[in-house]
Amino acid sequence: MKINSFKFLASLAILLLAGRLCATQHIAENDQETAVYDLIKRVVPTAASKFKVEFIEPVNGKDRFELESKNGKIVIRGTNGIAAASALNYYLKNYAFCDITWNGTNLNLPNPLPSVPQKIAQVTPYQYRYYLNYCTFNYSMSWWDWDRWQQEIDWMALNGINMPLAITGQNAVWQRVYKGMGFTDKELEAFFSGPAYFNWFFMGNLDGWGGPLPNSIIKGHEELQKKILARERSLGMTPILPAFTGHVPPSFKDRFPNAKLKKTHWTTFPDVYILDPNDSMFTTIGRKFIEEEIRTFGTDHLYTADTFNENMPPTNDTTYLHDVSKKVFESMTAADNKATWVMQGWLFHHHEKFWQPAQIKALLNAVPNNRMIILDLWSENHPVWNRTQAYYGKPWIWCMLHNFGGNISMYGRMDNVASDPVAAMNDPASGKMAGIGLTPEAIEQNPAVYQLFLENVWRNTPIDVNAWLKAYTRRRYGRINKNAESAWEVLHKTVYTGGILPGGPESIITGRPTFAKTSRGTRPQKNYNPEALLPAWGNLVEASAELKASDGFSYDLVDVTRQVLVNYADTLQQQFAAAYKAGDVAKFNKKTSEFLMVIDDTDKLLATRKDFLLGKWLNDAKKWGTTPTEKKLFEKNARNLITLWGDKNSTLSEYSCRQWSGMLSGYYKPRWEQFFKYVNQQAKLKKPVDQKFFDEQIKNWEWNWVNSTETYADTATGNSVEVAQRIYKKYRPVINGLYNKRN
Repeated sequence: MKINSFKFLASLAILLLAGRLCATQHIAENDQETAVYDLIKRVVPTAASKFKVEFIEPVNGKDRFELESKNGKIVIRGTNGIAAASALNYYLKNYAFCDITWNGTNLNLPNPLPSVPQKIAQVTPYQYRYYLNYCTFNYSMSWWDWDRWQQEIDWMALNGINMPLAITGQNAVWQRVYKGMGFTDKELEAFFSGPAYFNWFFMGNLDGWGGPLPNSIIKGHEELQKKILARERSLGMTPILPAFTGHVPPSFKDRFPNAKLKKTHWTTFPDVYILDPNDSMFTTIGRKFIEEEIRTFGTDHLYTADTFNENMPPTNDTTYLHDVSKKVFESMTAADNKATWVMQGWLFHHHEKFWQPAQIKALLNAVPNNRMIILDLWSENHPVWNRTQAYYGKPWIWCMLHNFGGNISMYGRMDNVASDPVAAMNDPASGKMAGIGLTPEAIEQNPAVYQLFLENVWRNTPIDVNAWLKAYTRRRYGRINKNAESAWEVLHKTVYTGGILPGGPESIITGRPTFAKTSRGTRPQKNYNPEALLPAWGNLVEASAELKASDGFSYDLVDVTRQVLVNYADTLQQQFAAAYKAGDVAKFNKKTSEFLMVIDDTDKLLATRKDFLLGKWLNDAKKWGTTPTEKKLFEKNARNLITLWGDKNSTLSEYSCRQWSGMLSGYYKPRWEQFFKYVNQQAKLKKPVDQKFFDEQIKNWEWNWVNSTETYADTATGNSVEVAQRIYKKYRPVINGLYNKRN
């Protein structure tokens, strides 16, 4: 009887377990369907009931979606949540003529919703659609909360992104690992950076800068990362988590005096310590980190690790480089035997002379081909795949970098973005090209360039840019407008045929004051004649009467007006420099007054858009603080990153300059005013201007600004279209006269 009872109970337990496993699988499938329906409710809440979601099988392992009208519903089908969301986005763009971007959204849905006359089917040629750069997490995302992240993840899904970088929250993991090894909170204070500098800390470039880091934000980012990963995975994404590259606390040398450590130096920051991969502790720490990371966040078996990021290896010996790469990978697989290493190929461009074929092969060949994926980080301007035999057999991803430091500038290479990914995919020399990706250092600017790039995700033929722009203009502005179309024809051939430049041109306004055409960190050279942009400005002003209600139009009108004004300011700067050289004090003062007036007018213009507000950046930073001390620290981080970047002598000053309302009036204009005052003083004393002397003096003022706490508006004021129209009326005749005189 006991034996029979035992058999019965055992059988029952097996059946219950099997049922539980099946239920878990069923819940997982339902979860993805629920995730898509929830996305639809967030994106188009008033029309959500009109859509039906279904799932289909992939084609040859590639994602696909279908779209059709059936039984009074718009049916969107996809191989996963991302593909289904992409079907929704395809419908919104091509049938409802709507558009969703960082800088202006049109979701004015027709009622009733347009039907889909015949079934649409799309297959992506790309296994991977990658998104984000380490730098994006600070230049744009330093202060994001869950609401902002949720919007971005929806945008990612709508645009087919399936492989996002996910590095938020890792300080909590490092804290547990190193405290488990005996390190104290005090020792880790000198290790963890401030929240605006996380990614450079993660990449082993600096220690402690911007700290000490409060526990509140360590815990807050851990919880935020859990939400980010849960949402991304629910939609079918495979996030990439960080791995160990050898960066250890400064006190490591004291606790482990026999450890093999080397110092690395990045720009003007103090040396950091890197544990030699040949030290036995390297694999141990790497395993501990990934084990703790998996306990905390789970895993999709993709890990990011970038050795020698903007740091030269100590030797070009191929055996050494091979061993480094091998040990980094072994530290991943020691904790996760399914680990795949996703590596940025930036180092091969940044230190191109060092990384010759032998050195690149040594680094890459230490890892099996099917366990490493390379990001060709700047493919649109400086591809590396075509000079490395497609990374010597490794799968790789064609990426558009586009923006550096979050600088505000109309720039892009639309024709290349529209054709180069497909050309690379069809090139026999491209080897194992497996995807495309976006790797900007910052986002929330130049939305047209990013929307154009993402059009590649679901097609295997080049994009006709002219035709695409007409369709883009219609859905962005909510209607067809010939003036708007004409404006974009001009923009395409000027700012968006931007040439191979190190990012978009800055304006001399944001540079440390000088008579030179450029200053450190500020490069105003353009790949087009500034006067060629004027017809686009005129076209948009003409279109404003009809399109003034459009959010996207408002942004574009402000952005083009801003670009025209700062281009004009660059010309004025050279005019007052020439007047000074000629000894014409009256003309010098006239032109400097005009220059300052342009700054004032640009600031008022930018104040009308939420996209261009210093106050929002600063106040978002302060919201993360739980005490007055934390709020002040975070505000200092926010101010520092976009100005000096480091200390008063930082060589990265202005790298992350921002043409924002508040920055123009509160930082750039006062600097120029002090320069003009100094020049006039020297003129009265009949002494030359000493640029080095002025730079040394202004550094103190800049550092005081970084440490100050005056407030700036974080909500838009004024009507964008009306302000832009007034500026057009005021400046167009003046600028026309300037260019006509020059020609």
